[in-house]
Amino acid sequence: MASSPIEPRFFDSFDGRRIAWREMGEGRPVVLIHGFFSDAHTNWIKFGHAAAIAARGFRVIMPDLRAHGDSACPHEADAYPPDALTRDGHALIAHLGLTDYDLGGYSLGARTVVRMLATGATPRRAVIAGMGLDGIVRADRRAGHFRNILTNLGKHERGSPEWMAEAFLKTTGGDPVALLGIIDTFVETPAELLDTIVLPVLVVCGKDDDDNGSAPALADALPQARFVEVPGNHMSSVTKPELGQAIADFLD
Repeated sequence: MASSPIEPRFFDSFDGRRIAWREMGEGRPVVLIHGFFSDAHTNWIKFGHAAAIAARGFRVIMPDLRAHGDSACPHEADAYPPDALTRDGHALIAHLGLTDYDLGGYSLGARTVVRMLATGATPRRAVIAGMGLDGIVRADRRAGHFRNILTNLGKHERGSPEWMAEAFLKTTGGDPVALLGIIDTFVETPAELLDTIVLPVLVVCGKDDDDNGSAPALADALPQARFVEVPGNHMSSVTKPELGQAIADFLD
């Protein structure tokens, strides 16, 4: 596991809000986007995934989504228009001047990757991790679940999925008000639009992860996708070395 801290860099996104990103390694750029309640360090660095990918000759670029990590966490409603995270992703690509790159994400990051592909991003390859078909075509599928978590902090039954998510939120120090705004940014991608995403795609998901529906069904819906199963559920698969290894193998 990586232990040395990587200092963030910053840029101003489409609306002037400050977005942080971190980098590891040198070579072909790959942008990796973390999941909801998480951050770049927790999702990609802490458990060694970024290091495994960088070791294959990649420049691993890892933003903190707005309202997460070291990025701006505004409370104003106008900071969270639909597809705000998608626009932040496009803004990062433009800021870094990337023209030949790969793109990947986990959970909400994976949905953001699909939205970026649907709105003009042109990576050579894409990684969609911790995501199923329902989570792409139904943006509201888990919105109520997350609203319940964030508006009832301290009230969830111990051991429940909501309690587990709140415990994770505490470890990342997330801002509940800002994170509620993120839910308003969710946009679904129609199933028929998935047919137009013709680049090579890795769909990788935990064996016991069905939080966002069927990952094999998502792979079937994408013309050039392949599915890889790794150990764990939605919360635990991101801690397993097999996740980073699968991504590194695909990109390499």
